[in-house]
Amino acid sequence: MISAGSPLSVEASLSAILARIEAARKAAIAPAPRTDLVAITKTHAVDRIRPALAAGHRIFGENRVQEALAKWPELRREFGGIELHLVGSLQSNKVKEAVALFDAIHSLDRAKLAHALKAEFEHSERRPDLFIQVNTGEEPQKSGILPAEADAFIALCRETLRLPVRGLMCIPPLGVEPSPHFALLKKVAARNALAELSMGMSDDFETAIRFGATHVRIGTAIFGERERA
Repeated sequence: MISAGSPLSVEASLSAILARIEAARKAAIAPAPRTDLVAITKTHAVDRIRPALAAGHRIFGENRVQEALAKWPELRREFGGIELHLVGSLQSNKVKEAVALFDAIHSLDRAKLAHALKAEFEHSERRPDLFIQVNTGEEPQKSGILPAEADAFIALCRETLRLPVRGLMCIPPLGVEPSPHFALLKKVAARNALAELSMGMSDDFETAIRFGATHVRIGTAIFGERERA
């Protein structure tokens, strides 16, 4: 069961978040040339997503391939110009489906996945943009390349495998100040000449914008919490 709320509440929440993004960009000393809002729709049904589409938003994110396959073909038939991002972990056996469905993948985090993407790109006309996930907090339970290994992995993906890596992604540890993690991600991106930074969620996106986020991933602040029956 999804928490109650009218379509207007989704539209109002979306408008408020977009205003906060713009305000944060104006307040930042050196923001990125742009900051895209990736509206995260994981666990939300199509009827909860339609108001955001009707309001004109077109960039969305999902955590799982199978859930996205169940929702977005229908929505793409109704609305044009949708840009869909995979922000959750990608299993190697789901690469073919992910490449066919998504326009960007934010969770490239291991060599096996990089090689699987390379193999799929050789048989597909689609080449979604890729973001390498960096485990800035070095948390053992979390996906992502360790910061000390990031340069070598970036070189593998870009120079050896010729993958379309556009930037980096991180998820700071819960309950800590996110600024050092955003600063670290920005530093790794800069020394590897990567222009895109996917960082910042509902609780910390304004801080991420100060550090040059090009993509902020926001779901709860737009669509609300999902309540379990």
